[in-house]
Amino acid sequence: MKHLDPRSPLVFSTLALGRRPGSMLEVSREVECAEPIGTDVIEVPAREPLDVEVRLESVLEGVLATGSVRATAVGACVRCLDQVSVDVDGTFQELFAYPERAARGRKVGATDEETQEYEVQDDLINLEPVLVDAVVPSLPFQPVCREDCPGLCPQCGFRLADDPAHAHELLDPRWSALAGLAGDADAADPTEKRN
Repeated sequence: MKHLDPRSPLVFSTLALGRRPGSMLEVSREVECAEPIGTDVIEVPAREPLDVEVRLESVLEGVLATGSVRATAVGACVRCLDQVSVDVDGTFQELFAYPERAARGRKVGATDEETQEYEVQDDLINLEPVLVDAVVPSLPFQPVCREDCPGLCPQCGFRLADDPAHAHELLDPRWSALAGLAGDADAADPTEKRN
């Protein structure tokens, strides 16, 4: 297990709580996002400020961290590809188990590869993975610049918001052979008699 760096902005000390169940500590911090958090379409970019508010409560099993994270995500509108900026507000609640409690749980067979387990290490907790899990579900699945964004023209890629009347005359490809015949008839001599 990797040791936590107490100077890291997302590592919080629980030393002031002690191990007295019921003791509580509230912390507010603005930190820089170390790495982008998000999806291929929209993300909170690196170096973007994260406003973190957390309440740390000492419980019998460990430290319960409850709080919120606010940030601004940027990405592209899925309809017109313009830049989109979205305010993100995620919440979290996670138990950081004391090492002896976590070891006892593993000994009893309570391990599950699907379950993420967090531990208190040397009176420190790392909120970074918890914040990532809070931010990503708060991001829009398909971000749009505005709810009624018309998108792009499927034929030429023209931005339809710039000219809502933009259109193309489209011929059904099944009629293209007849269009060719009509062009041949126009090119023929109109005075020529047909039998």
